[in-house]
Amino acid sequence: MDFAIKFVFDIAAFTSVMVLIVLGLGVIASMMGIFNFAHGELVLLGAYTVYLCDEHGMGAWTGVILAPFVVGAVGFVLERTIIRRFYATPIIAMLGTYAIGLIIREIVRGLLGGHYKAIPEPISGAFAIGGMEFSIWRSFIIATTLAVIAGCYLLLSRTSIGLRVRGALENPMLARACGISTGRLYALTFAFGAALAGLAGALIVPLYALSADIGIRFLVQAFLSVMLGGVGTFEGPVLGAAAVGGMAAGLPWVVIPVLADPLVFVIALAIVRLRPQGFITVGRL
Repeated sequence: MDFAIKFVFDIAAFTSVMVLIVLGLGVIASMMGIFNFAHGELVLLGAYTVYLCDEHGMGAWTGVILAPFVVGAVGFVLERTIIRRFYATPIIAMLGTYAIGLIIREIVRGLLGGHYKAIPEPISGAFAIGGMEFSIWRSFIIATTLAVIAGCYLLLSRTSIGLRVRGALENPMLARACGISTGRLYALTFAFGAALAGLAGALIVPLYALSADIGIRFLVQAFLSVMLGGVGTFEGPVLGAAAVGGMAAGLPWVVIPVLADPLVFVIALAIVRLRPQGFITVGRL
């Protein structure tokens, strides 16, 4: 029983990371109709922000707080200067975001000197329940993810901003006719998705050594999660991330690790083949 509880806890911690990454990616894909191939590098920038703050004596906590704002600002600038020019051609937009991600990754690689950097957990140690110990930082990640999910849902379903976002998603031309500035809304949406990626990077970097490739390991799984859950819904990407994250964390305990990652992709692609519209197709963002 103790093993089962620890097993579920570890899966929940990893799945929480996936949900944060996929939330930002799903919002951008649903709103703008493009897949942001630089999303992994936005996660990297969030992690790098924590590293810089810790390296300059401000502490990892400062980096965790600043990361979503810094990366959100970067996302806003990228959308206003580059990405907005390619909405009419999604394929070119995807190639453009891939190029942006490559540039960001190589710049960070040069700044890091190709080395791995260890970041201390802002809250170290563990707490005990019934004789079992649980990581405080992993518990904080789970709690933060639940709070972000609730906040995003309330923002999109209970506020005027959410109403504008859903209106622009459902019918952009009608939204513009009603006086909604879809261009500004797209920029804010992209910045919001980038901020979520930055928060995810800030939360995971103490668990993984910082390197220029830290975002790549999650990018393909994030895309699978969005495809699995369905584009155009809030709940879909969350469920997709829960499914992919659960498989990615759980399968190495069942099969040899070298087969676990390919098996995740095979299972996810088989589900997409059987249900190409995703888990959820009713209800818009």
